[in-house]
Amino acid sequence: MKKILYFACLVLPVASVAAQTEQEAVQHEPELTAYQRYQQWLDGMLLELGADGGFNPEKGVDWSVMPGPFYTPEKKFGIGVSAVGLYMPDMKDTTSQPSSITLNGFGSINGAYGVAIRNANYLKNDKYRLFIDAELMDSPDIFYGIGVAAGKNNERVDYDRRTYSGSVTGMVRVLPYTYLGMGVELSRNEASGAKQEQTDIPWVGADIANFPETQRNVGGMISLTYDSRDFALNASTGQLIQLEYHNFNTALGSDNDFERISLNYSGYRSLSVISGVLAWQARVESNIGDVKWDQMALLGGAEALRGYEQGHFRDRNMFLSQAEYRQPLSGRHGMVYWVGAGTLAEEFDQLGDEDWLYSVGVGYRFEIKQRVNLRLDMGFGNDQSGFYFAINEAF
Repeated sequence: MKKILYFACLVLPVASVAAQTEQEAVQHEPELTAYQRYQQWLDGMLLELGADGGFNPEKGVDWSVMPGPFYTPEKKFGIGVSAVGLYMPDMKDTTSQPSSITLNGFGSINGAYGVAIRNANYLKNDKYRLFIDAELMDSPDIFYGIGVAAGKNNERVDYDRRTYSGSVTGMVRVLPYTYLGMGVELSRNEASGAKQEQTDIPWVGADIANFPETQRNVGGMISLTYDSRDFALNASTGQLIQLEYHNFNTALGSDNDFERISLNYSGYRSLSVISGVLAWQARVESNIGDVKWDQMALLGGAEALRGYEQGHFRDRNMFLSQAEYRQPLSGRHGMVYWVGAGTLAEEFDQLGDEDWLYSVGVGYRFEIKQRVNLRLDMGFGNDQSGFYFAINEAF
């Protein structure tokens, strides 16, 4: 008993001193500022959304989901949601880059909605590639007619467009970095509720737009691709040279017979003097035959000449070039600055005869997955501008 009492006399004062020291430490712990509390909340929210800036193949499909607001004159205010999932089909494959699933969806206050999916698979040490794309959209849209001059007249048809589309493309490597590809694609576009704004200017597209109209397009594709990019979703080195031939045929179920030839060249170089990546692109597209309003080459939108509304400028033939500097900042942040130019023509040898459209802009980047960026871009064109919220780079 005496030993127990003696031990208690030793322990209790020590425990009392320890408790007092802990209490004083809590009292003297610096209080977090409002910004620090906001940063803690933001970091926690990003982790819940999967935007941890990394990639863990052990998860199967490692997802990140990012919501954000948007506004366009047709769709009004709405909410867009972009998601990307990275995965490795074969954990033993150390050659292939990660495969990906990208989802983009939106809904707006005027009832517009849409969802698009792109699935890119890199298989068997990158010997085979499989791409699956699908889209469903129901939204207000615009039609200004055919050509740059029609777009600049600003006389337009407002209509509602419902789109169903899908494509599957398979590729096999035949030489280092070189792939032969084949694919099938189909789409159905329904136009309804058309209203034409009346002005005194003769409308260039009056004999082209035949709304309401439903157009079905079914065809096959073959391609030859040279792709030495280190990572398709956000390349820092390498080149992409892709030649495609599309044939849409009534024998396959298409409403019209027409062909499409396109060539895309993109290059990427890491800069040593100043950190960052210089990226550039040139694209040519030519549509031949009975090409309707929904299948013509387009300038504008989130990828082809940012700063112009997608669908404002369209024609049978198109040329586009753009270059951008991708600047890394501290942590997972970055900026992008770009310039671009493009034009349209009815005949291929007339490209350059019509006015050129120019684009400049600046964008913010946040790395939500390893080398996968959320992008917020503000583009400025000839008397137009556009704001874009998406995942992955424009090219």
